[in-house]
Amino acid sequence: MFHLVQYRPLRLITQNTLSSMCLKLMFSRPVAFAQIWKSWFSSHSLIGNKNIILMGPPGAGKTTVGRIVGQKLDCPVIDVDDDVLETTWNMSVSEKLQDVGNEQFLEEEGKALLKISASGSVISLTGSNPMHAAGMQHVKKNGIVVYLDVPTAVIMRRLKLMKVDRIVGQDSGMSLKDILQFRKQFYKRWHDIRVLCGGEITAEAIAEKVLDAVKRYQNSKLETFISTRSIRSGNCKQKDSAKYFSDVVTEGLAPDGGLFVPESGFPKLTAGEWQSLIEATYVERAEVILEKCIHPADIPASTLGEIIGTAYGENFTCSKIAPVRHLTGNQFLLELFHGPTASFKDFALQMMPRIFAYCVPESCNYLVLVATSGDTGSAVLDGFSRLHDTDKQRIAVMSFFPEDGVSQIQKSQMIGCQKENAWSVGVKSDFDFCQTAIKQIFTNSDYTGFLTVEYGTALAAANSINWARLLPQIVYHASAYLDLVHQGIIAFGNPVDVCIPTGNFGNILAALYAKMMGIPIRKCICASNENNVLTDFIRTGIYDLRGRRLIPTLSPAVDILKSSNLERYLHLIADGDGQLVTQLYNQLENQGHFQLQKDLLEKLQQDLVAGWCSEEDCLAAIHSVYSTTGYILDTHTAVAKVVADRLQDRTCPIIISSTAHYSKFAPAILRALRIAEIKQNPLSQLHLLSSYSPLPPVHWGLLETLKKNENGDHQICAADMGMLMSHIEALIQNHFMKVF
Repeated sequence: MFHLVQYRPLRLITQNTLSSMCLKLMFSRPVAFAQIWKSWFSSHSLIGNKNIILMGPPGAGKTTVGRIVGQKLDCPVIDVDDDVLETTWNMSVSEKLQDVGNEQFLEEEGKALLKISASGSVISLTGSNPMHAAGMQHVKKNGIVVYLDVPTAVIMRRLKLMKVDRIVGQDSGMSLKDILQFRKQFYKRWHDIRVLCGGEITAEAIAEKVLDAVKRYQNSKLETFISTRSIRSGNCKQKDSAKYFSDVVTEGLAPDGGLFVPESGFPKLTAGEWQSLIEATYVERAEVILEKCIHPADIPASTLGEIIGTAYGENFTCSKIAPVRHLTGNQFLLELFHGPTASFKDFALQMMPRIFAYCVPESCNYLVLVATSGDTGSAVLDGFSRLHDTDKQRIAVMSFFPEDGVSQIQKSQMIGCQKENAWSVGVKSDFDFCQTAIKQIFTNSDYTGFLTVEYGTALAAANSINWARLLPQIVYHASAYLDLVHQGIIAFGNPVDVCIPTGNFGNILAALYAKMMGIPIRKCICASNENNVLTDFIRTGIYDLRGRRLIPTLSPAVDILKSSNLERYLHLIADGDGQLVTQLYNQLENQGHFQLQKDLLEKLQQDLVAGWCSEEDCLAAIHSVYSTTGYILDTHTAVAKVVADRLQDRTCPIIISSTAHYSKFAPAILRALRIAEIKQNPLSQLHLLSSYSPLPPVHWGLLETLKKNENGDHQICAADMGMLMSHIEALIQNHFMKVF
């Protein structure tokens, strides 16, 4: 057999060269021609005229992996070091570096890269090629850039074995580790695909992963979304037009009233891939996890990396973003309040607006509607107000909250977060009314059509019914586990439990998704306050709203009776049975209750346990923890602490999600700590708390917001659908019509 790699292993074979060879073989050696044509067609069907370009640090195995990939595809292989640089320079790379020095070497190397002209080949770059922008732009034009992402510690070990102690670009005084970290920004800038390469993986296995990743890159139409209420006909789902990530971000709620979910489930990382992230930063972990969940056809990997880096940048007060802190015994706190508005909602809502702005067409205006029980409001207003000015002109947000159902500080914060494209509206009702009203508005085609025709404005959702809201939350649950491994608390593979205060089921669903992706979470403990409909449901399988009234509590973010994201979980355990989900939710809407069949309840209880906490026990927990540790829990975290104490079996660590900073609930905290409550404004209450030198300190972002907006104002609306629609139209007229 005529084998390109065997006879010309490291030569540049262009498409014209291949065509010429095929013409000669067709007449002189028909059998050989048939074989080469078959092998060429095999590689051509995967990459066509494009090149697979392998990129990564020195020691990543680019040359070896490139040869294996080339052999598997029967296509030409080019090693830039051996076939381009040394051929061009007539000297070794090390001699050239010694001759011209670091800066000039990078320039000469880039010029050599500009001379490459190839198609249908595998190209293995040098570790420093990505530092030359013009050279990378040239090769990327006709290539798919695959980043072999190897942990820095592994690269350091390999280079030590190779007796390499300096690499290109490493100035005097800079350590090898520092230059490797410095180079990562260039790899992230240029890559189309990332392939995780742990320490124990073979070059053969990496080559297979490269081919799988390229296949995924080339087949964006396989990663579609369906509604939780999609009806299957026989073995086929209802014939709807395919929905992709960018579609579901834009639309928010499915047309049939269901929620969008990935049709093929979640990608799963291997144990080795997770272990390669143990030393990684939060941002690096987020990049890897979200690249697996968002196809590059929707958001290119480099763009996604920029979004993540901006979202989790200087606006977070802790460099670890979501640190894990030991509380007591086998209990650990996942601190999710270091974002700009002091709650876990910041993790999604610093990212989601940027994702939304990237995905939606520029030809239309968008009004994003959100219902909040407290924390979402300020987070969504802050997130959308940070968009670029051009995006703020075409994207606005309106947050509806129960006027008398949030803490005074939460209300002051929402008022303070209002900007030119972000408004708050207090509704004289509860959260369930706000959430139901928004769902009804979205499914009212006459009204949404009127807004589009009359004002050129489409509606979108920013609640956790929007898939882009839910997805970033998976990251911090995975990151918390990896942090425990990094701290030596557990070995990778050992299980943990998680306890999460939740009312809308989004946060705990994200933990279940992290489990599906390979994080060893044993049980998810659902912690409720006195609005304990979820606790009852998880224990009995009966979701019953008949006769229930919402009880205002000290933990208002979980004062919810209708849990929207539960629908996604039921769709999951029902193996995608949209007809069953539709029946259950129709029954809930019409009769106020539904009951799971026994087999589904058993599935649910394999994942979930649940408990609830009274107001008295919540306050007692805050006092007890502060008395013994000096740490102040917020009211929602205290609910979770109480439930964790009751339900954990102490056979493994338990991670309690600390979902908000106690500063947002100052009156309740002052009461719990038995400090005489004084009738002062929210800013004075925070100063009083700060005088006790608490751990953690009072949230600076919250203080700044309240200082700037002590006399702010907001709109108030009656609990009437017509009035809500009038507010929406007024906002559209005032904002979008002014812009134009």
